[in-house]
Amino acid sequence: MDRPHDRRAGVACLPGLVVIALACVAAAPVAVADGLALRRVMLSTGGVGYFEYQASVTGDRALELEVRLDQVADVMKSIVVFDDQGGIGTIRLPGREPLREVFREMPFGPDALGSPVALLTALRGAEVTLEGARALTGRIVAVTAEPTALPGDRTVTRHRLGVLTADGLRQAILEETDRLTFTDPRLAGQLDQALAALARHGERDRRRLSLATHGDATRTVHVGYVVAAPLWKTSYRLTFAAATGGDGAAVGALQGWAVLENLSGEDWHEVELTVASGNPVTFRQALYDAYYVDRPEVPVEVLGRVLPSVDQGAFSAARPVADADAAPGRPRLARQEAPMAAVPETALAAAPPPAAARLKAAESREATTQVVFRAPQPVTVANGESLLMPIVARSVPAEPLALYQPNAHPSHPLAAVRLVNDGATGLPPGVLTLYQRPAPDAPVTFVGDARLDALPAGEERLVSYAVDQKVRIARRDRHDRVLSGGRIVDGVFHVRRRVERRTVYSIAGPARERRTLIIEHPRAAGFTLAAPAAAAETAGAWRFRRALAPGAEETLEVVLTRPVEDRIGLVDVAPGRLAVFASADALDARTRQALGEVARLREIEAELVQRRDRLARTAERVVGEQARLRDNLKAVPRDSDLFRRYLDRLAATEDRLEALGRDRAVAETEAEAARRALARFLRTLEL
Repeated sequence: MDRPHDRRAGVACLPGLVVIALACVAAAPVAVADGLALRRVMLSTGGVGYFEYQASVTGDRALELEVRLDQVADVMKSIVVFDDQGGIGTIRLPGREPLREVFREMPFGPDALGSPVALLTALRGAEVTLEGARALTGRIVAVTAEPTALPGDRTVTRHRLGVLTADGLRQAILEETDRLTFTDPRLAGQLDQALAALARHGERDRRRLSLATHGDATRTVHVGYVVAAPLWKTSYRLTFAAATGGDGAAVGALQGWAVLENLSGEDWHEVELTVASGNPVTFRQALYDAYYVDRPEVPVEVLGRVLPSVDQGAFSAARPVADADAAPGRPRLARQEAPMAAVPETALAAAPPPAAARLKAAESREATTQVVFRAPQPVTVANGESLLMPIVARSVPAEPLALYQPNAHPSHPLAAVRLVNDGATGLPPGVLTLYQRPAPDAPVTFVGDARLDALPAGEERLVSYAVDQKVRIARRDRHDRVLSGGRIVDGVFHVRRRVERRTVYSIAGPARERRTLIIEHPRAAGFTLAAPAAAAETAGAWRFRRALAPGAEETLEVVLTRPVEDRIGLVDVAPGRLAVFASADALDARTRQALGEVARLREIEAELVQRRDRLARTAERVVGEQARLRDNLKAVPRDSDLFRRYLDRLAATEDRLEALGRDRAVAETEAEAARRALARFLRTLEL
């Protein structure tokens, strides 16, 4: 059957194809070039991998590249082509749901191709020609299932096809028909196209990209992209000598390995493998998904209805866009990284570690934001396999010591190693397995595991791997508030104090060994270190270094201070408290003298106030006595001697009340005068 659709080879505008270009332009037929072969893999600690393919081409060629469906969006975001003697045209690939696009314009869906009955039912009304037991031509009316009994209590389902012919409605058994054809050539072509699409997209989890390259000479084309990849890890092994506690340099043998997995879906055969340690910005964007702009729905226009457009403003004329093909050719990817700089030799300690096996480690180089390690020879890794690649093999300064961290253990320090990166490149973070040789003639033993943070070149890290039970530490804390100064402003005494946190560490070293101890004292918000001077500082602690002789017992006092200021109103403060401040050596002489005068004036005022209050209390008692006498006068006869006696006493209390009132008035006047004198003094006081 002839196919009515275009069968030309080349870049054709077929339904369901996404074209990454300004337009879909028909191109001259090209032949498929040699297949792209994977030649370079670069894995990043950002969780992505760069995969680079290459092919040798001559002239205009189309390169085919298969990628997984879940990687297509990343490929569309990052694909890059390097060809220093040619150019790149368009990159084409099937849509995310190509079958849906193919069937969008079909009179049937993909489910209709599940069986002849489903297809004929979906194409009801189409004209067909039947050959076989009955020959007829007409339009499909219906397909009806018809159970038929067979000998042995068996049944079989046949299908009766109803066809409307020129002679009327005719029927035929579909299973007895030798041949059924569609008389409409366009419909026949659509069926052929749909079946071809099903065959072409049978593997739904992969997509094939077609890259159109242009050029004349024979050249090598490189195609690369960045997709998600398993995070590669780092594991180290450090072999070092026993602790000496002296000042001599100590050296350890450091080995670093990159642990990675090939889960790319294809084998890596003789590829250039590179791993990069850094923290790049990576993200995903669904470029392979189709997005549509939401548009408002408006009512159907009828005569007389006007819907004016909305003016969104005006812009100047668009500037011309430069032709992308006019850009100069890009340089080819750099194929060789700079080798690792030589590591300076370091003097060995008295008990050197055993020599590690020689490793052909990766070449390393330092970039702006990451460290790159490249395998010295091509690598082959099958899909689904893991690989350990040596990336570090050199000697490093490694000083054994004890590190006390109160949060890790309250009474014993941790056995640790001060690791210095004196190499030319940084070391990525990873786990660290430590081995030690206790004596020159002793075998190497495993002593613990540790975690190593990122270690840039020229920096050092303390890695802890065990508890050092031979060193005992006791800690005592004490908090004090110490007067440090003061000033008087507007009758307010601004008292400056120093809050002190004193921590005393009592240290008992090993009985028969020397030890270098580092005490890590936590920082406190708002506090500064007053004593002693710290050997080093971290983001959350100060470090103090001590060399312990065998059997030594030492103490270390760490003092942290924080200034505080209190405000005291001198008008109301107690004279005794002022006297204490006036005798404080932390205040200058003028302030002490002024506070002494304030204390004297406050004491005078306080005495006068106390005298006034005593007179008031005495007057209250006299008033109470008068009330008692009046009650007694009511209870006795008026002509009795007792009545006259009570009456004389009542007159005496009245005289006393008058005298107390005069004394209270004098005391109130004197107290008020003392307050005014204090206020006048404080107004003139500015220290």
